[in-house]
Amino acid sequence: MLDHAPEPKSGTTLVAMVMETIRDRIAARVLAPGARVPSIRRLAEALGVSKSTVVEAYDRLAADGAITARAGSGFYVTRRAQPFALAEPGKRPERVIDPLWIMRQALEEGGPELKPGCGWLPADWMPDTAIRRALRALARSDTAGLVDYDSPLGFAPLRHHLAGRLSERGIAAESGQVLLTDSGTQAIDLVGRLLLQPGDTVLVDDPCYFNFLAVLRAHRVKVVGVPRTPAGPDLDAFARAAAEHKPRLYVTNAALHNPTGASLSPAVAHRLLTLVEAHDLIVIEDDIFADFEIEPSPRLAALDGFNRVIHIGSFSKTLSAAVRCGFIAARPDWIEGLIDLKLATGFASGAVAARLVHRLLTDGSYRRHVEGLRGKLARAMGETRRRLEALGLTPWVEPRGGMLLWAALPDGLDSAEVARRALAQEVVLAPGDVFSPSRTAGRFLRFNVAQCASPRIFTVLEEAMRG
Repeated sequence: MLDHAPEPKSGTTLVAMVMETIRDRIAARVLAPGARVPSIRRLAEALGVSKSTVVEAYDRLAADGAITARAGSGFYVTRRAQPFALAEPGKRPERVIDPLWIMRQALEEGGPELKPGCGWLPADWMPDTAIRRALRALARSDTAGLVDYDSPLGFAPLRHHLAGRLSERGIAAESGQVLLTDSGTQAIDLVGRLLLQPGDTVLVDDPCYFNFLAVLRAHRVKVVGVPRTPAGPDLDAFARAAAEHKPRLYVTNAALHNPTGASLSPAVAHRLLTLVEAHDLIVIEDDIFADFEIEPSPRLAALDGFNRVIHIGSFSKTLSAAVRCGFIAARPDWIEGLIDLKLATGFASGAVAARLVHRLLTDGSYRRHVEGLRGKLARAMGETRRRLEALGLTPWVEPRGGMLLWAALPDGLDSAEVARRALAQEVVLAPGDVFSPSRTAGRFLRFNVAQCASPRIFTVLEEAMRG
């Protein structure tokens, strides 16, 4: 029984105050695991609140797993108390800058606000009004779409629409060759589960998107990097690596390559597929940045016809990171195997997300949004490039669109050390070696031009470069 009612914190509801009271008693071990919590009536009287307030608080605590209801007996503590602490834990000790370092820094709750090294657009660049409108429309739609599992392939109208979008890029796919996933990362993971065994070798670009490295290492395969040129992979190095390592897969971005922003040239695309055929490889073509392109570059899936290419994409970068919806387009026999893996590991993809994306794609909202994004990104690209060059950084290539700019620091500077100094001033940069399997990109930083509007970023960068 409480001796007195605590004063609610400013902005805290009465329900939240009741919940905090019980949580504090559990954390302090006043209420041990298995102990009966005060009855609704007694706690309401002790705290000076209504019984309905306590009922709602207990319902929320039960939903959170902190307490459980026993019929005719009351509520009891179910969750073991967390280790006693007088204060919130501080920042983690420094860790090696590895492929997951940037994501951890950029996604940390309460972390730095300035994130020129992250890989997504600012929230105020996203079509939140259109998303809210689409959500309201979904709320009024058929209840089955809000509560039921989706079909194994995923929401049929969206798959049909995606097949049409692919055909506009020269990729001939029927809706039955499109499998919906919850993200592009899940798509790569599913393909890896289908086609890889531990110990296999996979080729990637050097540098490449750092999460390719993380996902592939989770599959316990050997990752071999092929130097990237502005026109695509170094074909001579690709041929040597394929002959020496006998790889199973090659994972790449054909358009607006991450992290360099470069795009595949037609000549390199054709020669690359010849090498893929000669060395019996399968290609995963991650096309997540496709809609940022102003002029389309070659797609390996269009040239190959899904013989050896698996094409994946998602809407996390262009629409919403919170609306998890991706897809895989591949030949029918691979799709069959991927359906089984999807059911085994995730059962079904997000039905609500798929319906939301379909509505935005078909009501014109997405097209208008993307057209506006291209212009904003082009302006941001020019401004960011100008500011970086003024500090002595050299862009590796002039991207044909998108949000990524790969730039070299002046000689003698290490991007990992520069990134650590910038992080100490609450700015998250993306050092080059997290993208490089061979760890040979130590002079480079990847910049997201959409996240580079604040002049403070360049002030901090200049200071970090000076040491």
